[in-house]
Amino acid sequence: MTSKAGLGWLSILRLGLVQAALGSIVVLTTSTLNRVMVVELGLAATIPGALVGLHYGVQISRPLWGHGADGGGGRTRWIVAGLVLLALAGTGAAATTLLFESDFALAMIAAILCFTLIGFGIGAAGTSLLALLASRTAPARRPAAATIVWMMMIAGIVATAIVSGIFLDPYSHARLVEVTAWAGAVSCTVAILAVAGIERRAVVADDTPPAPKVPFRQSFAETWADPQARLFTIFVFVAMLAYSTQDLILEPFAGLLYGMTPGESTRLGGMQHGGVFVGMALVGIVGTLMARRKPEILKVFTVAGCIGSGLMLAALAFSASLAPAWPLAANVFGLGFANGIFAVAAIGTMMTLAGGGGGAREGIRMGLWGAAQAVAFGLGGFLGTVAIDATRAITGDVPLSFALVFAAEAALFLAAALIAARIGARPEPIPEPLSLQPAE
Repeated sequence: MTSKAGLGWLSILRLGLVQAALGSIVVLTTSTLNRVMVVELGLAATIPGALVGLHYGVQISRPLWGHGADGGGGRTRWIVAGLVLLALAGTGAAATTLLFESDFALAMIAAILCFTLIGFGIGAAGTSLLALLASRTAPARRPAAATIVWMMMIAGIVATAIVSGIFLDPYSHARLVEVTAWAGAVSCTVAILAVAGIERRAVVADDTPPAPKVPFRQSFAETWADPQARLFTIFVFVAMLAYSTQDLILEPFAGLLYGMTPGESTRLGGMQHGGVFVGMALVGIVGTLMARRKPEILKVFTVAGCIGSGLMLAALAFSASLAPAWPLAANVFGLGFANGIFAVAAIGTMMTLAGGGGGAREGIRMGLWGAAQAVAFGLGGFLGTVAIDATRAITGDVPLSFALVFAAEAALFLAAALIAARIGARPEPIPEPLSLQPAE
């Protein structure tokens, strides 16, 4: 008889290290490299926005990967292959800064290739990791496992942002390549050691029969027909669109209006992720204590987190006219804190909805929400940079251009709060969701 024990806590922590490695590699390519292209290289913000959008666009195929993951087997090799590809492509992307100084066309070709491979690496490793976690974790441990893995990812991002921020100063393109290469090498080594043997030793968490072998088109249609799954997909898209629109302009904002160096603005990004970590921890503790007495607590936190994120972005919009006489670090930490609140609450809702509809189709559902997140991140990052360039061209006023874009993001978060208020909870135990992050 198959045991239902599934992954132990130590194994869950080890998979959390893999997720942390993903975040560690991605943070340098989506935040620091973006700032360098805009400030140090003097490129239009649309260029890094389009490149980051490309790596998210590649991940629109996540539902297909999730559909394949529902069949199980061989996920460790895809995790390892995706991580190695991600680390190599990330280092290559950093190296394009050297090319941009001498040959713009060649640099763009290289950057497009690198960011495409970054997208494939994140998709292969991230989807396979979460499918492995979902299929090997006992139902009673899944909510805690989701929180642990997510918080370890944030911890990896924070640690990398802080440490790399220290080593990036005094800045040079060669130093950026070196720091990115070391971050990738260390992260890959830790992740490969962490995931080794887990899939082989861990048993299936429960006796749920595998999904019938149906074509991808049919599986996708059945998933989309679920009203709650569809509504949650829309929420993920709108919330992640609001979040990602600021992702590529926050460090340039700090550099242009507050005079921060690349190292200082990278550490500012670490401050934001630190706020995310604290917000998630707070909701994890309070939500666990109140869940039985107040079953709707996840919805309350989701709505509150979206509203809080909107208020913090509105404060950033207001601060543009006062820079540098504004407590930017505190504002950014508050934004991260509110982001963390809505993110961890949304994870709980994902876990409630992921098993809806039966048939052990958690992979296709994770893929659907992962695709919504990836498309939103890619579109949001690109639209944010386009909006900055367009408003700067029209108004000729840098502070005003940032204020207008941050205000638009605040409105999107309020719209996400309204959608979240309509999402109903389901009582069934369910599997692990896709993470809402710089798309790993």
